[in-house]
Amino acid sequence: MDAAPIWLSLKLAVVTTLLLLIICLPLAWWLSKKRTLFRMLAEVLITMPLVLPPSVLGFYLLLAFSPQLGLGKWLNDVFDVQLVFSFPGLVLASVVYSLPFMAGPVKSALQQLPPSLAQASYTMGKSEWQTFRYILLPNIKPALLTAAVLTFAHTLGEFGVVLMIGGNIPGVTRVASVAVYDAVEQMDYSLAANYSVLLFGITFLLLMGVFIYNRTQAKSPLE
Repeated sequence: MDAAPIWLSLKLAVVTTLLLLIICLPLAWWLSKKRTLFRMLAEVLITMPLVLPPSVLGFYLLLAFSPQLGLGKWLNDVFDVQLVFSFPGLVLASVVYSLPFMAGPVKSALQQLPPSLAQASYTMGKSEWQTFRYILLPNIKPALLTAAVLTFAHTLGEFGVVLMIGGNIPGVTRVASVAVYDAVEQMDYSLAANYSVLLFGITFLLLMGVFIYNRTQAKSPLE
């Protein structure tokens, strides 16, 4: 079994999770504030990847990144960057596809915090950023961990979107899920099973770890 697709999947999941942490912390904070029509529209767009078929999302991303059309053509002409059938293209597609898995839990956790936490911080002269960084974030650690693990696991198992954007280039865009599909097409069920077991095991251990951590954090000191 070629280990390259597994390592490429892990690399893609790590990069995507880190990027979404950077993007979604301020985004979720903004979404958690008073609801407006603009925020509602933004939340709908962010949630769309949860309900859209991956092939549909992948098709639109393929059009957007195509070197012959729109954004993809501009990037290719100005910066000589081609996102289709490349690892950076996989990362960008994964960020879009996994965005709701990071933004949703963080936004919900921020909304569930009592308003008195932020109000007390403001009365002590702290800015909104200081309040968010030093007061709110430490109180949503379990949600942050859950969001990060869900994002990582979701990215690790992506198939439709990454196949549409990256194709099946060994060592470049051939992630583990595509390798499973390729092995099944070749009727090499033993190889497909090996990749599948590894993906299943990694995902199971990640989810079990976050459930154990959250359960431990939820226990009261008297238990």
